[in-house]
Formats: sequence, C-alpha cells, structure tokens
Amino acid sequence: MDRNNKDVWVFIEHQGQKIQDVSLELIGKAAELAKDLNSRPAALVLGHNVQPIIDELSRYGTEVIYVVDAPELDRYTTQPYAKAACQVIQKYNPEILLFGATYIGRDLAPRVASILNTGLTADCTDLKIDDYTFHNKRYEKILYQIRPAFGGNIIATIVNPEHRPQLATVRDGVIPLPSPNGTASAEVIPESVVFSDTDFSVEVINQEVEKKDVDLKGAQIIVAGGYGVGSKENFRLIQELADVLGGEVGGSRAAVDAGFVEKDRQVGQTGTTVRPKLYIAVGISGAVQHTAGMKEAAKIIAINNDPDAPIFKIANYGIIGDLNEVVPKLIEHFKNRN
Repeated sequence: MDRNNKDVWVFIEHQGQKIQDVSLELIGKAAELAKDLNSRPAALVLGHNVQPIIDELSRYGTEVIYVVDAPELDRYTTQPYAKAACQVIQKYNPEILLFGATYIGRDLAPRVASILNTGLTADCTDLKIDDYTFHNKRYEKILYQIRPAFGGNIIATIVNPEHRPQLATVRDGVIPLPSPNGTASAEVIPESVVFSDTDFSVEVINQEVEKKDVDLKGAQIIVAGGYGVGSKENFRLIQELADVLGGEVGGSRAAVDAGFVEKDRQVGQTGTTVRPKLYIAVGISGAVQHTAGMKEAAKIIAINNDPDAPIFKIANYGIIGDLNEVVPKLIEHFKNRN
C-alpha cells in the first residue's frame, strides 16, 4: 500500500443516527496521533441517511469524512460493511484505522484486517506514536498499541511496522470525550460501492436494543467495593451508600471473581474505565489493574483497614478503618444531611 498517506482514520459506529461515544473519543485520539504524524484525522461513515452523523462529526475536529451512504447499509451486517470499508480503505490507504472495541468493532475489525492482510491489536487502552528499532532496522513514527495482557497482569505494547493500515480496537472510556467545536467543518468525500447478492447471506429480520441497567461510565458518583468487603452480603453496605449519594455501585475484578458483584459493574483495565466526580473505594487494595480504570476521577476517597494499601497513594482522602464501622457512619451522616 501507498505509504505517503499518513492520515488517521476512525470507523464511526452509530445507532439511530446517534454516534457512539467511543467513536467520538477516538476522533479526539486520532487528532492527537495525526498531529504527531503531520497528517489529518479522518472518519469513515457507513450507513444510510447519515447526514446528521456527518454534521455532528464536523464539530469534533474531523478534517475529512469518507462516506458510503447506501440503503444496503441501513442495518449493520458483517459482509456488506466489510466490503464497503475495505474498498474505501484500499482506495485511500490510511496509515492508521481505529475501531471501538464494541460488539460491532470486534466483529468488523478482524475481517477488515484479514481482507487487507494487515495486523490488528484488540482492546487497546492507549495509543501513541514513537520510533521503533528491530534487528537494527529503524521504523519511524510507528503506532504503539498498548493493552493489558495475561488477564491484566502485564501491559503489552504491540507494533505493526511492515503492513498498513495499522489497525486497533480501543476500549470505550479509556480516552476522554473531546468537546465539540461549533465552528469546525470537514471535507466530505462521498464514495459508492456496488454490492452483489453474495454480500447478503445474512438478513436482519428484527433488531431489538436492550437498555443498559448499569451506566458506570456516565455516573458522577461511584461507590466501589473490592475483595476486602468480604462477602456478597456486605456489598449491601456499598449499595446503600451509593443509594444515599445518588451514585452507582462498582467493583474490582477480585470482587467480581468472588461473586460479590455483577460483571457489568467491574471497574478497571478488564472492566469499565470511569471518570466520576467522586469515587469511593471500599476494601480495594489499589492494584494497577483497578486504578488504571478510575485514577482520573476528580476526587477519590479510599476506605481500607490496611494503612499501606496502594490505593492511598492516589486517593485525595483516606480513611483507615473497618468498613463495617466506617461505611454505616457515612450512610447515617448523609441520610441526616439529606
């Protein structure tokens, strides 16, 4: 592929003419990476009647928007989306292509990588541009694709120096959502794709979207419990404190693995990355796998009976004590205050 095109592309995932947050987060990261490459952030939009999507993207710093607007792309199915994406990618040869690590992104990105004969790193938590040397051969301005490995016990950095585009899926929430710019505009490049009957071996008969019961990412207050909470029954204290504060309940991986709290409430590298105004960590030791997912909280309060717990190193306020004594007093205080 042509190595002269250094643009950084983002596949835009949308539903009901609403762009998914992870795609907007990646637009912000694409602008950062493109600056390092002296290139442009670009978006790839596939779908039908996508003008509202184009209008919104222009306000988030996208400089170029490649669009395939076709009735056949009204609903996501793998084969037509992969065909449309690859035809546009092969025509313009971007340096980098990013997908959200969503159900759609995890389905589409590997197929695109296979068709284009390039590599793919899944579930990244960070991306950066740097030089790379291997066997005395130097590669300049390569995408460093950073992700947890071995169950989150180590952080791996993966590079793809020989093939383009460099593909990665990125987890929702690990990159801050950029602010829109009402005065920005983007160059829109429409493209067309000719489909065949063989592209539609799967037909979507009906689509139902289930509303999420847990919204950790959008919560302004999170009370999270760890393995130190001791039991599923003790997690009722965590729930009660969250309720009185109007917040959400979270948990560490250890608490999830122990069955104290549901998987969709897990915070950390292998769970959800959050940035609430207040994060209360109860019985959480502060392993890097957990703190990577909550250290950007505006205020962190840690409650732990171990004065040497690593969580105190990042906490704004620390309470050393038995959670069975401390948490009920907090609940009583806030109930009286309310």
